[in-house]
Amino acid sequence: MLTRVHRSILSAAAGAGLAAPAHAQTLEAFASLPADTFAPGPTSGQFIAPANGRVPPFTDAQPVQGVSSVLRTRSGAFLVMSDNGFGTRPTSPDYVLRVYRIEPDFKTKRGGSGEIALRGSFTLSDPFGKIPFPIVADATTYPASVIPVDASIRRRRLLTGADFDIESFREAHDGTYWFGDEFGPFLIHTDRAGRVLEAPHALPGVQSPQNPYLGTATPSLGRSKGFEGMAITPDGRRLYTLLEGPLTTDPDQRRLRINEFDLRSRRYTPRHWAYRMEADAASGQAIGDLTAVTDRVFLVIERDSLEGPAASFKKIYVVDLDDVDDDGFLVKREVADLLHIVDPHRLGGATDTFRFPFTTIESVIPLSRVHLGVLNDNNYPFSAGRTAGQPDPNEFIVIRLDEPLPHGKKPRGHDDVRDKDRDKDEK
Repeated sequence: MLTRVHRSILSAAAGAGLAAPAHAQTLEAFASLPADTFAPGPTSGQFIAPANGRVPPFTDAQPVQGVSSVLRTRSGAFLVMSDNGFGTRPTSPDYVLRVYRIEPDFKTKRGGSGEIALRGSFTLSDPFGKIPFPIVADATTYPASVIPVDASIRRRRLLTGADFDIESFREAHDGTYWFGDEFGPFLIHTDRAGRVLEAPHALPGVQSPQNPYLGTATPSLGRSKGFEGMAITPDGRRLYTLLEGPLTTDPDQRRLRINEFDLRSRRYTPRHWAYRMEADAASGQAIGDLTAVTDRVFLVIERDSLEGPAASFKKIYVVDLDDVDDDGFLVKREVADLLHIVDPHRLGGATDTFRFPFTTIESVIPLSRVHLGVLNDNNYPFSAGRTAGQPDPNEFIVIRLDEPLPHGKKPRGHDDVRDKDRDKDEK
């Protein structure tokens, strides 16, 4: 519980428009998937240049990278979602959009290998023709090239990183999935095998430069600044989507919008909230994830765009939809500083202080009231935040907070995703 002194500090910080300070966080578990981890699939990387000693293309292989969202299964395994692949639409038409099932053998003070095993995957696809605009699978060659589209992409109508940039996903009560995209931005609804069930849902009045319906209109959102974070309520009735960037028309370039989507009516409600970043978007400041603690309380990852020794801001905040300051912004309370993690057992390195110094940190999951799981997006092969000149691995850490998160009903998708066999896309 917070003491009267702690509450006074939080109140004073909120009144001054500042986020409340964090307390201690301790590394309790560590696991890592090597950067050069691939799964069978269409040849990828045909539209990127060599980086960090890695030379594409990757023949008949897809790098397992870009982790941007995580769910937990009942068996204790996790589902991790890759993003659009190689960072942009032009570089990613041969990267298929996938969710992987992983099983970490966490290294803890009691042992453990610290390795992560891959246990299967499913790929997003549009076999029923629900997407009302052209996708890569509709073409004979990849966009702006003479390279033939892979036969499996065309035959199975697999979705690629040139179709959508998925950055978040949640499980609904009916067992289907909702994905948050940045290109539209869109919400994409699929079954458990990743097959699109209905036309993507656009956010009214908001379009990015990559929106297929933009035409000659002026975009109201920056490039790839769509739904970076998304939460689902415990009752499964509402999704909350958080834009990664501010609207281009907003004079406050630190303000991000959270919108409410009603899953029963399949419509956005009029309700929205404002989240204020610690620095403006032009400086590279961005959010990495939005995930629910209760039906009104959410965790938000906020970070700078730097990596390695230069990284200076990688934090997790908690916000309450019922706690808004005098300027109309959600009050933020810092719960973790990912660059200052106590590591008494040296699980993550050779010192007793652990840093998570990655450019993009895009997945957080509550594992208990005092434990958070956090994963990085390694941007393979481009990011080198852990070791200069070497592509980053996919790291999965569990940190213990010194104060519990707010109590309430757990949102679906944190620890109760059904753990049925899924289609193996490698077959």
